[in-house]
Amino acid sequence: MQTAIIVGGNFAGITTALELKRKGGKEFRVIVIDRSPVFVFMPSLIWVPFKRREIKDITLSREEILSRHNIEFVLAEAQQVDPNAQIVKTSAGDFNYDQLVICTGPKVNYNIAPGVAEFTHYIGTPSGAMKTRQALEEFKKSPGPVVIGTTQSAGCMGAGYEFLFNFEKWCREQKIRDKVDIRWITPEHYLGHFGMDGMTGGQTMFKAFFKLFNMHVHTEVAIDKVDAENVYLNDGTVLPYKFSMLMPQFVGEDFVSNSPELKATPTGFIPVGNDYRHPDFPNIWAAGIAVSFPIPWHAGKIPFVAPKTGFPSDITGKVVAENIMRAQKGKELKQKYWGDIPALCIMDAGKKEVLIVGNRLFKPRAIAIMMPNLLYDFSKVLFEKYFLWKTKKGYAFFP
Repeated sequence: MQTAIIVGGNFAGITTALELKRKGGKEFRVIVIDRSPVFVFMPSLIWVPFKRREIKDITLSREEILSRHNIEFVLAEAQQVDPNAQIVKTSAGDFNYDQLVICTGPKVNYNIAPGVAEFTHYIGTPSGAMKTRQALEEFKKSPGPVVIGTTQSAGCMGAGYEFLFNFEKWCREQKIRDKVDIRWITPEHYLGHFGMDGMTGGQTMFKAFFKLFNMHVHTEVAIDKVDAENVYLNDGTVLPYKFSMLMPQFVGEDFVSNSPELKATPTGFIPVGNDYRHPDFPNIWAAGIAVSFPIPWHAGKIPFVAPKTGFPSDITGKVVAENIMRAQKGKELKQKYWGDIPALCIMDAGKKEVLIVGNRLFKPRAIAIMMPNLLYDFSKVLFEKYFLWKTKKGYAFFP
């Protein structure tokens, strides 16, 4: 029996673990290491500030899921890997491995500009979403101008847009919309780029949305600094605010940067081939946000990067599990470049939604559809229920 350690237990990690155990059975002892006891359905965090979801509604016990499938869960912080000795060092001790899969997800670079950490909010973590909820409760007592958007070098554009449209709807529900000037700031050189070079009709659609909802746009801008009253942009614009939510840059976790043998990129992501195998260590793999991959487009004046969302994380986790099994049998490894993964996304727009479908994440695409649903965001709700159900049951092999 070989020991496979998966560091990280959210989309990519839990998928890899379940699939490897399903395919490998008694051939593998599978161990998942994560510092949090719960799996979080991250896409639904955008609803938490508006009380449409509670944290308990979108979390599952990792140990309960994994133990049903004879997978061990270790609640600990992974600190470093020694690839030569094949040891993962954690806050709960050292673990030897035969195969290692790094699914550590992102660390948020709040220091992308002075004041971002101190004065703005971030909805990408459970604690951040709850702090944003508290801030909104105070904001509605004394509403005013708002700045929402993404910083330079960011990649999670979609969540920023989702929060923006949900916030606008919330303001109308609270009957304060006429007192709130909403400004969207983004490094994108056009609305709806999303870090994937846009979709057919997307720019026109988003221009129409922003005009319909009377929201102001600042594209291709970076943040110089933020203080308690203003957001200062690199083009000299000063935006006063009483509430701000920004999606900052994602960088690699400390586990990666503390392991120099991995030869991570300057931003802390793992170099892998299209088989998601490390070029120097054939028994080390990466999946999900931890992966580094080439981007076939160029940003404008301000840097930003491609999205790393739940669907590609799920797909790459399955590819890694399959390739570990193939490697054991001396078979050719499966190749799946990140940009070849289908673009499948449901963007919530405040009880409305935009369905994004493409046969590839990056151009060229044979299929590229961006379809608004102005009636209700039932697709997003159904997907949430489906994914939580399949994860709770351990059915990672389901699409």
